[in-house]
Amino acid sequence: MTDIQHFINGRRVDGSSGRWGDVFNPATGEQIRRVAFADRAEVDAAVQAAKAAFPAWAAAPPLARARTMFKFVDLLHREQDNLARMISEEHGKVFSDAQGEITRGLEVVEFACGIPHLMAGEFTEQVGRGIDSWSVRQPLGVCVGITPFNFPAMVPMWMFPVALACGNTFVLKPSERDPSAGHRIAELLLEAGVPAGVFNVVNGDREAVETLLAHPDVAAVSFVGSTAIASHIYATAAQSGKRVQALGGAKNHMVVMPDADLDQATDALMGAAYGAAGERCMAVSVAVAVGGVGDRLMDKLEPRVRALKIGPGTDPEAEMGPLVTRQHLERVRSYVDLGVQEGARLVVDGRGLKLQGYENGFFLGGCLFDDVKPEMRIYREEIFGPVLSVVRAPGFEDAVKLCNDHEYGNGVAIFTRDGDAAREFTSRIQIGMVGVNVPIPVPMAFHSFGGWKRSLFGDNAVYGMEGVRFYTRLKTVTARWPAGIRSGAEYVMPTMR
Repeated sequence: MTDIQHFINGRRVDGSSGRWGDVFNPATGEQIRRVAFADRAEVDAAVQAAKAAFPAWAAAPPLARARTMFKFVDLLHREQDNLARMISEEHGKVFSDAQGEITRGLEVVEFACGIPHLMAGEFTEQVGRGIDSWSVRQPLGVCVGITPFNFPAMVPMWMFPVALACGNTFVLKPSERDPSAGHRIAELLLEAGVPAGVFNVVNGDREAVETLLAHPDVAAVSFVGSTAIASHIYATAAQSGKRVQALGGAKNHMVVMPDADLDQATDALMGAAYGAAGERCMAVSVAVAVGGVGDRLMDKLEPRVRALKIGPGTDPEAEMGPLVTRQHLERVRSYVDLGVQEGARLVVDGRGLKLQGYENGFFLGGCLFDDVKPEMRIYREEIFGPVLSVVRAPGFEDAVKLCNDHEYGNGVAIFTRDGDAAREFTSRIQIGMVGVNVPIPVPMAFHSFGGWKRSLFGDNAVYGMEGVRFYTRLKTVTARWPAGIRSGAEYVMPTMR
């Protein structure tokens, strides 16, 4: 069993607080590592290292910063399988899913490689007689990322590649449940040529988070997690004068119209509801069966859920792994109990699953509810596990209203062959990310990720041009020059170094 320390100013730093957290292998239930929990002094050391590194990094030409991102891309390709194994071991998701996580994070790094163009300003000649005006985007300073357990590599890569490419420095506070990937990323950035102090990692719990939120030298905070914590992060950090983007919870619906290809819709629901054991902010947790399609959909779904191949992440045949911790397993199981008490019909019950050789693992079989009503807690609250609720809606208008009335507005999808229905749905739906015959509409890196309503607190979504705007400030200059003596000719090709 190894200890995971902090990564500050280019090196591993032993924790001095004396407080530790336990990291488990969810498939076996065994503790495999300890992770140091930072106190205020250790958090301050990371922020001060980032603050000291900021002037030189911000002054580096955007092209120089882009070249380190290109090198980082190469290193991520080299290390993709090693990172995926780390994630699978600590989170529990199957290896192929962990590989996909790295790929989606890598796409944001590739986007950040274009930062010289993305930060280009605007120029207007002769706004007045002899007066020109131009705007530039400049970095903020020390930025912080507080990231969740479900994507220990991808979600940090939604944040820091754009932040660093824009000229900021960064402090990452990864989830204490699966922190190893964040530390390996710090080593790879150093190998890519990012100077010491530009990227730092501190582990911890609420003490570390609250210290970062209140720290006077932190300029911006990015967060992904539950809505309750996102709301607190936003209010606390904004009150301290910081720029904040805080992504919260979700209850993503998938509307299945009567004309939908039901085989395609069933495949989509299986992957979107049960992939990564439902521990995705874009997981589909509600299927809205419109009109008379409900019984036909259930006939296809039920045998598929019963046949889910569940096992450790190392099993190449497994389609779904365990939940991340025993506490989370009990939480999700309690929601299944609650759904039964509320009167929903539990068609497939995964609570009794036991795997030979993995009896102590945090496994829960796929669960499928039918006849779920909007007033039920299993419909209103985020469960974050392999639990799919099917709601029956009489018609299209009822389905739209159901989605729009929910407090969360992260993602939604509609499955239909009717172009008019799809167009009307995408126009009227009050949700930030919409899929048409695409169950998990996570935008590509050159667009931006972000929900509406209580799924996002702040004015900017993450990555894409929204990320560039979040991690920079606009400065506009208006200038007049008196006539002066011009310099002589130069015969050397001008270069930027």
